[in-house]
Amino acid sequence: MTPAARLQAAIEVLDEVIAAARDDGPPADSIVTRYFKQRRYAGSKDRRAVRELVFRAIRRSAERPESGRAAILGLGDDDAELSPLFGEPRGPEPIAENEPTAAPGLVPAWLVPELSPVIRKEEWPALLERAPLDLRVNVARISRDELVKQFEGAVATPHSPWGIRLPPDSRIDDHPAYQQGLVEVQDEGSQLIVLACDPKADEQILDLCAGAGGKSLALAAAAAPGAHILATDSNRARLAKLPARAERAGTNIETRLVNPPKELAELSDWHAKADLVLIDAPCSGTGTLRRHPDIAWLKDEEDVGRLTLTQDRLLVRAADLLKPGGTLVYAVCSLQEDEGVARLEALLARDNRLQRMPVEPAELPGLANAVTPAGDVRTLPSMWAERGGMDGFYIARLQKS
Repeated sequence: MTPAARLQAAIEVLDEVIAAARDDGPPADSIVTRYFKQRRYAGSKDRRAVRELVFRAIRRSAERPESGRAAILGLGDDDAELSPLFGEPRGPEPIAENEPTAAPGLVPAWLVPELSPVIRKEEWPALLERAPLDLRVNVARISRDELVKQFEGAVATPHSPWGIRLPPDSRIDDHPAYQQGLVEVQDEGSQLIVLACDPKADEQILDLCAGAGGKSLALAAAAAPGAHILATDSNRARLAKLPARAERAGTNIETRLVNPPKELAELSDWHAKADLVLIDAPCSGTGTLRRHPDIAWLKDEEDVGRLTLTQDRLLVRAADLLKPGGTLVYAVCSLQEDEGVARLEALLARDNRLQRMPVEPAELPGLANAVTPAGDVRTLPSMWAERGGMDGFYIARLQKS
């Protein structure tokens, strides 16, 4: 593909991304993958170049543009090499006078009021910096020190004792360590959630929103043999990925599909029996903007309102599934207080069986400034930016009396 053809391809992909964001469709990553599956003639360099153009345009425009062409024209305002490609063979049509151009911006207007209590405006650029690739070592089978030497350009993550950090765009799917189940892709902030869980070998552990099972696998590795882990989710396709991942990791994790809002009935055999319940709740995902910048186009305040109802329901369910003395860990990869501390406070106000179990700074070495006065944890991409930062998470821990 010529540079002009790549630019035209980026416009076509962005048109699909914009339509998907408007109609509650798939994320940009999936759209890029599908686009090139239908165009096998494009080489690896072409795919990388188009993908880079697409995500540069998304990161530049906080508000959803009216078209992919407008998004690329906006990108051309910052990159003098792009505008001359308009009008070339196989490229976009020539630029017309007064064509609409996407305006630059860091965060969408709907998110601005939500960010102010959490992250200062001068820290907003960190939300859109490219994130490193973090891996979690399967410490049940191998130590991090043994494994870090096997990856080119790898360093140990600064805060998680299980993490390895690689440069952005690193590929590991064909690496022997990945194929043998010795590592999984997992952001350092996400690893801290499991660290806060402090799972034990003889516990009954319930991962209530397991998805594809990343945290279930981390819990299994940290707890070592003896723990009984049940991973549940309402998304059949995502949950179906876990058994193969667990087999590769050399662990046994039970899975169960649940149907909201009937989770409590479908988990009646776990009622008041779980030593540990983890809720990594469905949320707006704004803490992962640097990995998924199209969230700014996909979500809005109405989505957050709907999600908080789901978060409240899951917290109520978890309290009933927890045994007396058990631990509940609640986490969201969101920057909004409505999805974080506000949900926790609402639960504590309605259920006097629960009380905060503060995370002590000593439990998370080097993370004293991430622990709130109440003992919750708030990580941000702007924290420790010189070391690659981490995704934005809110993490809280409760105990049932």
